[in-house]
Amino acid sequence: MSLATRQLWLHHNTTITCPHCAQEFPLDRGFGQKALEQLAEASAAAISAMRNAERAAVERLAEQSLALRLEELQKTLGERDRALAEKARQVTALRDEQLQLRKERETLKDEKAALALDVQKQVDQQIQRRESIVRAQEQERAQLEKAELQKKLNDAVDELAAAQRKMEQGSQQLQGEVLELVIEEGLRRAFPLDAIEEVKKGQRGGDVLQRVITRSGQAAGTMLWETKRAKEWGAQWIAKLKEDMRACGAAVGILVTMPAALPKDWPPGAYFGLYEDVWVTQASTAIGIAEALRSGLLDLHRQRAISAGKGEKMEALYDYLTSPQFAHKLKAVYEVFKKMREELESEENVTMQRWARREKQLQAGVVQLLGIGGEIQGLSQQELPLLELENDPLASDSGAAAER
Repeated sequence: MSLATRQLWLHHNTTITCPHCAQEFPLDRGFGQKALEQLAEASAAAISAMRNAERAAVERLAEQSLALRLEELQKTLGERDRALAEKARQVTALRDEQLQLRKERETLKDEKAALALDVQKQVDQQIQRRESIVRAQEQERAQLEKAELQKKLNDAVDELAAAQRKMEQGSQQLQGEVLELVIEEGLRRAFPLDAIEEVKKGQRGGDVLQRVITRSGQAAGTMLWETKRAKEWGAQWIAKLKEDMRACGAAVGILVTMPAALPKDWPPGAYFGLYEDVWVTQASTAIGIAEALRSGLLDLHRQRAISAGKGEKMEALYDYLTSPQFAHKLKAVYEVFKKMREELESEENVTMQRWARREKQLQAGVVQLLGIGGEIQGLSQQELPLLELENDPLASDSGAAAER
C-alpha cells in the first residue's frame, strides 16, 4: 500500500523514538529535507482527496434525497389528479341529477295546474248552480216582503220629516233659551242684591224680570229683559215689549238681539241705544247697559226719597236718563263691554259646537235611511220607487255630507 493511499499525516515537529537506543528526537532531524517535502506533498494530496471524497458523498446524498423528494411529489400529484377526477365525476353526476329533478318538477307543475283547473271548473259549476238557487229564493222573498218594506220606508220617511220639524222648532227655541240663560246668569253674577226672576214659558211678560234692590233692601224699580236670537229685525218686538212692561209695571225695558238683527235705521257701529223708548243692545253690552240703567233707577229712588211728591215718576226717570250724568256713566262702563263681548262669543262658540254635533247626528241618521232604501231598491231590481227627499233641506244636507 502506497503512502498516498494510506493517507499518513505528520507534523514537522513530531518526535519519534529510536527502536535501538530508545532516544527521542524531532522528525525534521531524523529525515532529510527532501523526505519531509515528499511527506508534506503526500499529506496535502491525501487531504485534498479526502475533501473530494466527502464532497462526492454529500452530492450523492443530496441526489438521493432529491430523487426521493421528487418521487414523493409525483406520488402526491398523482393522488391529487385522481381526487380531482373523482370530484369532476361527482359534479357531473350531481348536474345530471339536478337536470332530472328539474324535468320532474316541471312535469309535476303541469300536472298540478291541470288538476287545479279541473277543480276550479267543478267549483264554478257548483257555485253557478248555488247562485241560481239562491237568486230564485231571494226573488221570492223580496216579492213577499216588498209590501212590508215599503210600509217601513213610508213610516221612516214620515218619522224623519216629523223629526226634522221638531229639530227646527227645537233649534230656534234652544237658541233663544241659551241667550236667555246667558243674560240671566250674567245679571245674577253682576248684581247679587237684585231679584232676578225668570218668566216661565207660556206666560206674558218678557224673558227675565230684574227687580233692583238697594243695599237697605228697598225696591228701587223693575227692568224687563227680552231676548231675541233671530236673523232679521222683528217690527213687532218693540210693541210687545212695551205691552209686557205695562203688564208687569217695569220702568225700563231692554231688548237684547243679535248684531245682524238690528233695525234698518240703526246707527252703524252702535252697540246699544234708545229705540222708540226701549233700550236695544247686543249680548256683549247687555250687562254694561244693565249697570248704567240700574244706577239710574237707584239715583231716581234716592231723589224720590229726598223730594217725595215732586213730579211724576216717569218725568223724573226721563229727566235722569237724558241728563249728562247718565251719559257719563254709560261712557264709563263702555270699556267693560269688549271683555264681556269676548266672554259671550266664547259661550256662543260652545253652544254652536253642541248644535253642530246634533245636526251631524241627524244627518247621519238620514244617510243611513237613504242607504237602507238604496240597498232594498237594489235587491228589488229597481222595482221599488225612489225616496222623494230631493226637496227636503235635511236630505240635501245629508246627501252633501255623504258625498264629502
